[in-house]
Amino acid sequence: MSGSQRTQTINEAISGRRSVRQYSMDDVSPDTVRHLIGMAVMAPSAHNRQPWRFVVVRDADIKLRLADAMGVRLRNDRTRDGNDPASIAGDVARSRVRISGAPVLLAICLTMEEMDRYPDERRNRAEFLMAVQSTAMAVQNLMIAACSEGLGTCWMCAPLFCPDVVRAVLKLPAAWEPQALVTLGRPASVAKQKLRKPIDEVVVVVPASHPR
Repeated sequence: MSGSQRTQTINEAISGRRSVRQYSMDDVSPDTVRHLIGMAVMAPSAHNRQPWRFVVVRDADIKLRLADAMGVRLRNDRTRDGNDPASIAGDVARSRVRISGAPVLLAICLTMEEMDRYPDERRNRAEFLMAVQSTAMAVQNLMIAACSEGLGTCWMCAPLFCPDVVRAVLKLPAAWEPQALVTLGRPASVAKQKLRKPIDEVVVVVPASHPR
């Protein structure tokens, strides 16, 4: 494959990636999941500490237990907010279907165990954000690689609101901080493309020289 053909393939995977919320019953082989994680861990990371951790969940009962436990927290939080009960019930039901409805569920975590430590909170906070960014880049790699294999994914940030629940259900080490769930499988249908803002709305070009 020539360089131009390879670049086009990458461009197609990036532009073709969609958030998929409905999957077929087709399984995703362990070898394929391992390959995708292998692509994920090629991402850059702060100090090359590679703080990402991936938990592969296939068992239907575990997925349901996780969905139900997270649903309880979601319901409690939104009830305290005074939200409409019907709206809460709808959100809980949708979340349950998404978490349990994919052949493979990946719990994405980070660990600060090998990251640098500082005597002040400002730099420790920056170090944590570097680990978050590193982990997010790894997951982006995985999602693009999945698209190139004809598979779909969807990033769910819900674990950020209940990391203790995710850690308890999946029996994760205390140092693993849940960041997201990523569903993985073969799309049941073509996902809709969402509009992106024009490039000119999100780009500022700094002049090469500034007036004195």
